[in-house]
Amino acid sequence: MAEDPEAAKPGEARYANYFSVGHTAFEVIIEFGQFYRGDQQPQTHTRIVTSPGYANRLLALLGDSLERYETSFGPIPKEETHE
Repeated sequence: MAEDPEAAKPGEARYANYFSVGHTAFEVIIEFGQFYRGDQQPQTHTRIVTSPGYANRLLALLGDSLERYETSFGPIPKEETHE
């Protein structure tokens, strides 16, 4: 069987400084986008829909990663939010 050339490509990278999280009884929905001063609305570019169990695993992975980051580079300063 031939190897799928699309499977070897890395995923598209997009910058995000805006995040929105919601849920239903069965899913967690995470939206990523960009929002800058002067913008009327954030520009959402990616939506991830996953199960609560996988969202919980993502939370743990992000927490572990940020702990390692702060160990290497120091505390992360709090940034202004656009709420």
